Amino acid sequence: MNNFRSPAPHAPDVTAAAKPRMPGRRRLMLMAAVVPLLGWRIQQSAHAAPLQWQGIAMGAPASLVLHHGGDSARAQAALTATLAEMARLEAMFSLFRADSLISQLNRSARLDNAPPEFVALLGTALDMAERSGGVFDPTIQPLWSLYFDHFVVGGQTQPPAAGQVAQARALVDWRAVQLDGSSVTLKRPGMGLSLNGVAQGFVTDRCSEVLRSHGFSHMLVDMGEPRAVAAKPDGSAWQIGLADPREPSRALHTLSVFDQAVATSGGYGTRLDAVGLYTHLINPRTGHTAPAFESVTVVAPSATQADAMSTALALIPRSELSVRLALLRTQPGCRAICMDGLGQVSELS
Repeated sequence: MNNFRSPAPHAPDVTAAAKPRMPGRRRLMLMAAVVPLLGWRIQQSAHAAPLQWQGIAMGAPASLVLHHGGDSARAQAALTATLAEMARLEAMFSLFRADSLISQLNRSARLDNAPPEFVALLGTALDMAERSGGVFDPTIQPLWSLYFDHFVVGGQTQPPAAGQVAQARALVDWRAVQLDGSSVTLKRPGMGLSLNGVAQGFVTDRCSEVLRSHGFSHMLVDMGEPRAVAAKPDGSAWQIGLADPREPSRALHTLSVFDQAVATSGGYGTRLDAVGLYTHLINPRTGHTAPAFESVTVVAPSATQADAMSTALALIPRSELSVRLALLRTQPGCRAICMDGLGQVSELS
């Protein structure tokens, strides 16, 4: 997710734009120079201003706001533990790293003794694949690689040939992933797994739990998707602004959130061509990408739920409203806010 934070006094706490599931050309060039833990600052005043941190998680901007009641030493210790957890999870799920567990799995088609977090997140992804009829599919990586290599690496302006798309689609099938205890097997040669459609939310949830284990209860944690834990200390809601798909630097809509997570998916997050006809969100059933100037935001009890659901809903065409509603209702406590290319906002629940 791209986050735009305005310094205006009444700006939302965070503005959620579509999350780029993989880096664009410029991000790839910069990524090697980015230090994941960009640092933190603990503001102290008579009003015990919150700890604020900004950095990079899973290849995207990340941040947190932690109200610590003036206990800066405990807040610093909690932040250190949170960033360590973030780094540990990135070593499992990041496709940007050749040494990550998911990269090892994609090379060898098998992973033994997978950590519990890897098993849990993969299980969540496979469950969403089943619920969505395969619209959400964690084995989308071959199609993504085709589009990325074609447009970004190859510099092409026209889409890949239909035969190339069909060949890549033949390798995409969540039912060909075998999860047996702590062992994962990809049953077809050439398959590849990506958990980018849900991993940012999962990391947000895990980092939130680390902070809570240190005794904190008022925070906004955003490791790619924001989660508001409780309310602000004064009892007011966190304000989360939703970016305009046509102009992501401005908020088109603002949500008041108490103890909930928010995730936004939209094709404009990463455009693969200059005009935005091809994006990072790919429908595995058709091989086509989601529209660039539309987005779906999901508000849910957890960031993991919100992340997976927003990805799936963004891949279901707007014309299939009943399908969107049916999927949304499989996850109690979730609601969705949809924005179209004209800037119209509608809500599903």
